[in-house]
Amino acid sequence: MKKERIGELLRWYMREHKRGIWLVILLGAIYGSVFYLYNVPVEAVAYGTVLGVTFLLVMNVLWFWKFCRKHQKRMELLPGIEYAYRDMPEADTLAEKDYRQMVMDLGKSCYEHLMELENQEQESKEYYTIWVHQIKTPIAVMRMILQEEDTRQNRELLAELFRIEQYAEMALSYIRLESSESDFVIKEYNLDDIIRQAIRRYAPQFIRRKLHLVYESTEVKVLTDEKWLLFILEQIISNAVKYTPSGTITIRVTEDKKLSVEDTGIGIAPEDLPRIFEKGFTGYNGRNDKKATGLGLNLCRKAAEHLNIGIAVESKPGVGSCFTLDLKERQFNIE
Repeated sequence: MKKERIGELLRWYMREHKRGIWLVILLGAIYGSVFYLYNVPVEAVAYGTVLGVTFLLVMNVLWFWKFCRKHQKRMELLPGIEYAYRDMPEADTLAEKDYRQMVMDLGKSCYEHLMELENQEQESKEYYTIWVHQIKTPIAVMRMILQEEDTRQNRELLAELFRIEQYAEMALSYIRLESSESDFVIKEYNLDDIIRQAIRRYAPQFIRRKLHLVYESTEVKVLTDEKWLLFILEQIISNAVKYTPSGTITIRVTEDKKLSVEDTGIGIAPEDLPRIFEKGFTGYNGRNDKKATGLGLNLCRKAAEHLNIGIAVESKPGVGSCFTLDLKERQFNIE
């Protein structure tokens, strides 16, 4: 224990026992006066004083040590007090007993409320998870109906239906990322397979918006979670498609396992660039779009943190944006 900390505890100990200290001083003054008035020999007084002071010093050292131990015990319990309140040190005084009982009652009440909130949160997650899975059925049925006839109106409706499906899956991803249960399966995957899955899913959007896609197949293999890497890539491609009225989207993979998605869209304002991964932040482009949620890139960042994937962004307004995923193997941040 540091000297500064010991000094602080000593001040608190003396403050807590100041009445006893003043009582000892007062009694010493009274006995000293009586001995002086009755001409008691100095040697006898000095001998008794030395014995008394020595005894008091020894006892106070022991009491101070116990005082420090109890304080240390309380500090160890403090970080998890909502669960460890039952392990508080036993009381030595009536006041400590009263305070201990108050803390015990308060801790029990907080623990019950905490358990109730956790149960409610778990029930909400289960409800929304079931809802997202159930909503996929009518979406699939509507897609089949709209695909029966290839008209301009049906193509527009299919595009909006695709957006609904995106938002439903985004909600499910949000629930899974916020859950304490691990939803990650780490294996070695062929990166080309994952990229082609994302391209196939967004192919109708490329065609509808008449965007040119540039991609050369790769043989790079990565150690990752396929589902969540695909989710990150799809969100980045979705933004590229959304904010590229016309032009090209280029997907590249380098030998050092860096995956980039570059577009020739409207770009990101310099003042918005540092905040694009914040929850709910839509920026200037999102406010103009009126349909941005500010959740997609935030979920990308959270998933990337779990997989320890670095995300870098470069953008110039009117020129385009480039998102780069660093897929080099690192230690995963998965509980």
